[in-house]
Order: sequence, then C-alpha cells, then structure tokens
Amino acid sequence: MLRALAPSVSKNIGAALEVFYKKVRSTPQTAAFFRNEDHIQGAKKRQESHWGVVTTAQFDERYVEGVTAVGKAHARIGLEPRWYIGGYALLVEQLIHAVVRERWPSRFARKEGKVLGEEIGVLVKAALLDMDYSITVYLDILAAERKAAEDARAKAEQEQAVALAALSDVLNRLSGGDLEAKLSPEQPENFVGMAHDYNSSVETLRGTIGTVRSAAEEILRSTTAISEASNHLAQRTEQQAAGLEESTAAVHELTQNVALTADGAHRAANVVSVALGEARVSGEVVMRAVTAMGAIEKSSDEISKIIGVIDEIAFQTNLLALNAGVEAARAGEAGRGFAVVAQEVRELAQRCASAAREIKALISQSSGQVQAGVGLVNNAGEALDQIISRIGEINGIVTGIASAASDQSVGLREVNAAVASMDTITQQNAAMVEETSAQTLTLRDEVERLVNALSGFKTGNTASMNASFHERHMQDPTQNHRRAG
Repeated sequence: MLRALAPSVSKNIGAALEVFYKKVRSTPQTAAFFRNEDHIQGAKKRQESHWGVVTTAQFDERYVEGVTAVGKAHARIGLEPRWYIGGYALLVEQLIHAVVRERWPSRFARKEGKVLGEEIGVLVKAALLDMDYSITVYLDILAAERKAAEDARAKAEQEQAVALAALSDVLNRLSGGDLEAKLSPEQPENFVGMAHDYNSSVETLRGTIGTVRSAAEEILRSTTAISEASNHLAQRTEQQAAGLEESTAAVHELTQNVALTADGAHRAANVVSVALGEARVSGEVVMRAVTAMGAIEKSSDEISKIIGVIDEIAFQTNLLALNAGVEAARAGEAGRGFAVVAQEVRELAQRCASAAREIKALISQSSGQVQAGVGLVNNAGEALDQIISRIGEINGIVTGIASAASDQSVGLREVNAAVASMDTITQQNAAMVEETSAQTLTLRDEVERLVNALSGFKTGNTASMNASFHERHMQDPTQNHRRAG
C-alpha cells in the first residue's frame, strides 16, 4: 500500500518541503540550524531522497543507517524533539492534502476532499502534538533526573576531591617512609570505609616492614657470619689442597719406587729360579758322578781281583819254571835248552808278578783316590742338595716379595688415584668456597642495602630497632670470628 502512494508522494514532496522549509526560515529557533540557503537546499534534497526510500517500504539496514545518521545529527546540533515532530506534522499535512486531492473520486466534490484533507491533517497534527507533549514530559523528567544525577555526581566529586586530597597527603607522607601517617576517620560518608581500610592496611604494612626489617637484620648478621666462616674455610681448604698436592707428589714417587722394587723383585725371582734350575741340574750331574765313581770303584775291585789272579798265576808259573830248571839241571846236557827256556819263563813270570804287584799297588792307590773322590762327590751332592733347598726357600721368599711388591704397587696406584681425585675435588671445593664467599659478600651487601632502605620507614620504634641492630652488628664480627675459628 505504501508503494502505491510512491507516485503521489514523489510528485508532491517538493511542494510540501517548500512549505516546510518556508516555516523553518520564518522560525528563529529552527532557522539558526542553517548557515545559508545552499545549506537548506542540500537538506531539502536529502529529505526528498529519504522519502523516496520510505515509500519503497524497504526498511532494511540502509534505512536504519540513514535514520540513525539523522538522529545523531539532531543530537549533535541540539535540535529538540518538539521542533522535529512539529516539522514532520507540517510536512505530513501537506502530503495528506496532496494525496486526498489526487485520489478524490469526483472533481465536483473536490471541496469536500479538501475539507477532508484538512480534517485529517488537523487530526494528525493533534496526534503529533499529543505525542510531542508526552515526549516533552518524558524528556523533562529525564532532564530533571539528569540534573539530579549531575548534582549527585558533583557532590560525589566534591567528596571524592576532599577524600583524595586527604589520601594524597598521607600517600605523600607514606612515599617518604612515614608509616605513622593515618587518614582521619572524619571523611565523607562514602569514604569512611576507605579510611578505615587504608589505616588497617598501613598498620599491617608497618608491622610487616618491621618484621621484614628484623628478618633482614638477622639475615645480615647471618651473612656476615657466613662470610667470615667462608673466608676461614677457603683458607683451610687452600691449605688442605696444598697439602694434598704435596701428598699426591709423594705418593706418586713412592708408587714409582715400589713399582721399581716390584720389578727388581720379579727379576731377582727369575734369577733365583734359573739358579735353582741350574743347581738341580748340577745335583743331577753330581749324582751321576757319584754313580760313575761307584762304577769305577767296582771296576777297580774287579781289576784288583784279576791282578790277584794274574799274580797267583805268575807265582805258580815261577814255581813251575823253578821246578823245570831243577829238572833240567838233573837232565844234564840234554836239559840245558829246556833250562834256558825255563829260566826265561821264570824271569817272565817274575816280571809279570812284579808288574802285577805294581798294577795292584796303583789300583789300590786309585781305589783309595776313587773312594776319596766318592766321598767328596757325596759331600758335594749333599752340599748341592742343601744349596738347592736354600735356593728353593730363597725363591719362595723372593717370589713372595715380588708378589707383595706388585700388590703394594697396585694398591699405591689406587691410593695415588684416590689422592689425586681428592686433590681435584679439594681444589674444586676451594673454588666453590671462594665463589660462595663472594656470593655471600654480595648477598650481605644487598641485605645491608635492604636494611638501610627499610630503616627509612617510620614505624614508631625505628630508632630503638636501629640502635639495637647496630649494637648487635658491632658485636657480631667477634662472635662470628669465634664461631668460624
């Protein structure tokens, strides 16, 4: 239906706006919102465009944005709603007259249509006027409430200014370290709780800072003691490190000496072992010599027996030759040749007997010497047995010495490694102690600065606490020295 009115509205909106802006020009309250005629013509064109959008019945986002822009413009320039509603009433009246004239069924009754248009226009004006009054009352109430709110805000701002001034004063004193500054409880009603909370907070802060200061002073004393103890510990650790370094060198030298001793003992054991083997071989040779001497003695006995037999044979031969010579002599000339032979045989038997006696004497002498040699060889064998036994004992002792020296060398190497490790650890500990001492001194300086900073706060018992702290601090170095020593 609204779109059906679009041609009539488009046809008559220009004339209606001429009547509207004529009224605007003649009314000082509305004319003041326009700079010149160009400004009015620009507003008129925007109104025509706006009514073109309205008659399309498309109340979409574009329409809402346009209406919102108009409302913001009215609010910015301070146009009261009654002038906006009155102007719309005049514009709507002109449009109603135009629409009624165009749509009235008879030209002869056009006068009645005009009257009807005027009556409808009056009715619309009355409705808009009634709406204007209601909105005006609503806006008056809003204005009164706004003024009351502004008065309340002004009062609150005044009370806030008073409270903030008092708070600023105590905060300035607080920034200077005065924790005895308090807010007066005689504050505006809305700030009495704030004053109480502030005073309670400052009281708590004063107690906390006092506790922190006491703790900081105690930490300062402790760090002083720790610093001195760390210095003494660092000195002792350095001395211990130097002693361990000397011990490491001595143990290392001892380890080398024991290793050399073990090596010499092993070589001596090898030499003794070789000597033991050679002595055993010599013993075996002596035993074989004893056996051979025994065999020689036995052979000498056998030869003596044979020589005895030969001597007996020579004796018998001599007797036979003697008898043969006697018999040859009895035979006379016939036995002379036989007597010569018998004499020769007798002489040969005598020489044989003489040789046998000499051989027997030599064999007897050789047998005595062999027996003496056997005795000597037996004595040598017994001596070699004793030597072998002693060498065996020496070998066992030297082997034990070599084994013990080897064990000692291994043990000393382990001791040397342990002492070297202790030396390294002690040096590391010395470095750590020095670093700890330096950090402790740094901590002491920081805590001392903290104590000095906390001493700047006025808590009511600052003077007594400072005097007590300095008195204790002057005594602490001696006590710390006694504890560190």
